[in-house]
Amino acid sequence: MVDILAQYDHTKYYYFGGHSEFIMANYFFSFHQAFGGAGIILSYPLARAFANNVISCLKRYAFFRSADRTTMSCTADIGVNLSPLMGSHQIDLRGDLSGFLSSHPKSLLISLHHFDTVDPIFPSMDRAQSGYHLLNAAKYDQSRMLQQTICYKRSNNWTFSISWGYSAHIYENIMPRSLIQNPIETFKPWGNITLPPHYIFDTRNFSWDPCETPHKYFFQSIEKTPQNKILTKYIRAWPRGIGVCLYPG
Repeated sequence: MVDILAQYDHTKYYYFGGHSEFIMANYFFSFHQAFGGAGIILSYPLARAFANNVISCLKRYAFFRSADRTTMSCTADIGVNLSPLMGSHQIDLRGDLSGFLSSHPKSLLISLHHFDTVDPIFPSMDRAQSGYHLLNAAKYDQSRMLQQTICYKRSNNWTFSISWGYSAHIYENIMPRSLIQNPIETFKPWGNITLPPHYIFDTRNFSWDPCETPHKYFFQSIEKTPQNKILTKYIRAWPRGIGVCLYPG
């Protein structure tokens, strides 16, 4: 958090936070709103101005039923709009979150809210164990948590996608980065809607094509080597079971 806020001028007005991943939540409340579960941050000058005007603002928006929306409206009336933080996650999602976490942008991880509404993020662990296991990697380097790195071994036509401290995906094919950066839709939307769009980000469908489906490995352990380097190990959760890619390239 200190590293993130240090990038900004602390003497200016800033309103930081994250959107909901569920597009309809943003529609119902506001696309300019930070959602409280993901975390709302006001710079000190803005917080002071907010406090000076809070009574009149609460009266002006007494009909609102959401503190998050009231905060957004009060800051907007002061003249400040949301500066979204890509590492701030409301997690308005359900089910298997692995596809989402395995394609995290290169932004510092700030929050993971609604952890109790998704499946445990590591195989063979419950939610509490999964949370503590993820923190094992964070103890070594918080600045890289979940951030996706994509690389290739062209001699084998392999693509590697690493979500640091969480997962490693290996594709038996050269996959374009523009595709790999989109989460595999292993998860479900927060609300009960049938027609897209469901999310405020691009996704890709789960595929049974062995040229498009990765071998999945999950974070197992981490240690510092005698050369003062950090070594992470990932273990296969289960066999892919769909054969090999016959037409890589």
